[in-house]
Amino acid sequence: MIIEPAPAKLNLALHVRRRRVDGYHDLETLFAFCRDGDVITLAPAREDSFTITGPFGAALNGEGSNLVTRARDAFRAAFDVTDPCAIGLEKNLPVASGIGGGSADAAATLRALARLHGIASEDPRLFAIAAALGADVPACLLGRSAIGYGKGDDLHPVEGPSGTAVLLVNPGIAVSTARVFAGWDGVDRGPITGDPAADRNDLTVPAIAAAPVIAEVLAALHGAPLARMSGSGATCFALYDTQEAANAAALGIANRDWWIHVTNLR
Repeated sequence: MIIEPAPAKLNLALHVRRRRVDGYHDLETLFAFCRDGDVITLAPAREDSFTITGPFGAALNGEGSNLVTRARDAFRAAFDVTDPCAIGLEKNLPVASGIGGGSADAAATLRALARLHGIASEDPRLFAIAAALGADVPACLLGRSAIGYGKGDDLHPVEGPSGTAVLLVNPGIAVSTARVFAGWDGVDRGPITGDPAADRNDLTVPAIAAAPVIAEVLAALHGAPLARMSGSGATCFALYDTQEAANAAALGIANRDWWIHVTNLR
């Protein structure tokens, strides 16, 4: 059995520069990845199967389509393989939460299939598949700190704050990415610098308009050296200088009915 982690993705910064004619937006975003996340397991089998477990698995059970099975099918088409396999998804991350859960799962599936079939993880065909699956999937396939341009799939690796303590908080709601992008005011506030403290997330205001509780989460994290919403929300993160500080901050909001998780950047 192959076990492949699908770590949570963070947008330490996300600048929206313009709307494109193809319906997407030109972005500049600083990706980073946590040590924790979902987990994909894969093994050869007599016939295909796909099972979902984990604390957030029930939110996905019964879906007609899933990025994991779409990644499997796209891999087979690209590499001309037909061997059946059993895939398991341990869903530890909230769904539709701005931390790349589905994209990370698809990327982990591609990596696992590549390992099973002896294909190099940097094979360009894998990144072509990833780009067709979703804007965040190439970054999740790369799995390291990078600045993403265009739809977020033009990736330029950078040195990230590896080991930094992170507190993740989700208020227990799913936010529509399409609705949040539609609420962007169209103002280009300038390029990304690569310094999270100097940059921003341009989707915070429209996300709060869609889900006002996000403002409550950010207010609860106000004492952190850096606190921000990730992606299009609703998950917010706070970076701390020490693990003890992150743990203390988590305890300080433990009475809330929110998903709270302390981890580290990879």
